Amino acid sequence: MATRHDTAALPLKEGGAAPGRPPADAVPEADKRRRARLSRRWQRDMRWSPYAFVSPFFLLFLAFGLFPLIYTGWASLHTVEMTAPTDMEWAGLRNYTRIFEDDFFWNAAKNTLTIGIISTVPQLLMAMGIAHILNYKLRGSTFYRVMMLAPYATSIAAASLVFVLLFGRDYGMINWALNAVGIDNIDWQNDKWASQIAVSSIVIWRWTGYNALIYLAAMQAIPQDLYESAALDGANRWQQFLHVTLPSLRPTILFTCVVSTIGASQLFGEPLLFDANKGTSGGSQHQFQTLGLYLYEQGWVNQHLGRASAIAWTMFLILIVVGIINYVISRRLRASS
Repeated sequence: MATRHDTAALPLKEGGAAPGRPPADAVPEADKRRRARLSRRWQRDMRWSPYAFVSPFFLLFLAFGLFPLIYTGWASLHTVEMTAPTDMEWAGLRNYTRIFEDDFFWNAAKNTLTIGIISTVPQLLMAMGIAHILNYKLRGSTFYRVMMLAPYATSIAAASLVFVLLFGRDYGMINWALNAVGIDNIDWQNDKWASQIAVSSIVIWRWTGYNALIYLAAMQAIPQDLYESAALDGANRWQQFLHVTLPSLRPTILFTCVVSTIGASQLFGEPLLFDANKGTSGGSQHQFQTLGLYLYEQGWVNQHLGRASAIAWTMFLILIVVGIINYVISRRLRASS
């Protein structure tokens, strides 16, 4: 005979409630402390983790940016030589007054200004035109955009050496092309204006594509509705560029002008490598010596570290002035818009 095995239901607790989680007062005190400790740790992690992630940048900036800036500022007020960098003699503002009385400083400042203008204006105009062309739907546009960065990715030394060969007086391809149209050879390295144009051409070749991509990104952010409205009003492509594209690019144009000005004031590699003597004088008559070359000559050739520090701080103050001008113009542009 089969035996029936029934399992009896578990008895309910008093009050008829089913078994559940224990009440909060029944949680052991150790668990409460552990949960509170984890909560505080989570709060600290959320508060301080972002600072920990960005701290490597600030540590490197303090070591290789802020400390050299402060040290050169202190050294600019002393007479100190490369042979004894720890022996400093207080000089006050003598280093600054001395460089302002130096004709080579003013020559370098003037060369920096002229090379900056010759290289910046054509560079930005060409970049604007290239960006306007690339903004259209072209076949293989991605390839052309990548190729725009090829000069920027090229080594300054390699590019400068190639341009030295191109601008050779007796064997350069530029003079060969000029001879073909009846123009005599130009001494690109010894003539003042010719040498500055040659150095500027290196800068133009290297940075035009970079600025073109910046302009292209800004053009693609312009709403298409503005062009459609202009087209409905009868504006052609050139009028759309003048009255829609350029006004929308004013902040970007100002940004590229400021960045190019800063880059021109720090120009060093191109004129250094373009010099036939591979020196820091910027040509036989200092005809294309920039402020960067003048600083290097005073500090590492003449070994006057105090004077070189004063030149570095003078360049830094010039950049501050450029930044202030940029801020004022930006505020006026925002107010006008």
